[in-house]
Amino acid sequence: MTYLSRLIVALSVVMAFGLIAPQVQAQVNPTQSSVNEDAMFQALGGDSAVVSGRVTIPDRGAGTLISPDNKAWAALQGRTLHTLSIWAVIGMVALLTVFYLIRGKIRVDSGLSGRTILRFNWIERFAHWTLASTFIILALTGLNLIIGKSVILPIFGEAAFGTLSAYGKIAHNYLAWPFMASLVMIVLLWIIHNIPDKVDLVWIKQAGGLLKKGVHPPARKFNAGQKFIFWAVVIGGAGLSYTGIMMLFPAEAGAQADWQFYQIVHALIAAALSAIVIAHIYIGSVGMEGAFDAMGSGEVDENWAKEHHSLWVEEVKATQKRNTTQVTTPAE
Repeated sequence: MTYLSRLIVALSVVMAFGLIAPQVQAQVNPTQSSVNEDAMFQALGGDSAVVSGRVTIPDRGAGTLISPDNKAWAALQGRTLHTLSIWAVIGMVALLTVFYLIRGKIRVDSGLSGRTILRFNWIERFAHWTLASTFIILALTGLNLIIGKSVILPIFGEAAFGTLSAYGKIAHNYLAWPFMASLVMIVLLWIIHNIPDKVDLVWIKQAGGLLKKGVHPPARKFNAGQKFIFWAVVIGGAGLSYTGIMMLFPAEAGAQADWQFYQIVHALIAAALSAIVIAHIYIGSVGMEGAFDAMGSGEVDENWAKEHHSLWVEEVKATQKRNTTQVTTPAE
């Protein structure tokens, strides 16, 4: 497929998204409801009316059924966060689709050598896959809490949606802990390799060679793009962890306004991080030849390594040579 034909197809995809976007938004718009909330509040005594019941527990706030002060938060939860979550995912998928149609799969220009070099050991791969698998489940179950009622419920029905949401909540609460543990693991394993340096500026100037065939800027074990993903995952993951713990233990979070704030921050970070992770998955799978091997078997083709991480290959070769020299040199 020529670049011109790819461009035509890409523009077609963009136009298609433009045509279906209003329809999708109309279908999943949570504001379409048979209940007129404004009229309901007026009937209950106006916008300032608080509807409460009686409770026998010390927390009298638990008896509040309707609080007008929460209308702004409910609107943000049901509209803004709803829209942002959907378009963070759809937008990134659309962008990557266009990029693939124009650029195609990034191949190893010099061809595969058949010789491999160890890139990640089993501990590193274990930490990566634990973090990746738990994040995906957490993202899907969290997304269900935001858009499930308007998207999944109409498709599968109340019974299936209720069961899915119940198990999803359990998975979300418990898988958060191995997610946090693996997050700590990757920090300990890779932080030393993800400190920005001058080499990253060269990689950024050349866009990592992603836009033009035959361009291979130098990089150490992690290039500037991977460093960005690393810090986004670490900082974003830490934010998700902290806000998640606050929501799991609301008594520690403070007042009602506090845990509402944590919920909003949690959702915004999750939406942004989901989009970034989708891009990472694309590059590590269909987007680049030989990239999946790094986290699959842990060994990558030597020519792939030289093209994408040339400085790292030099360091590995120098270490191997030094170790071989020490072993073969007889003791005096």
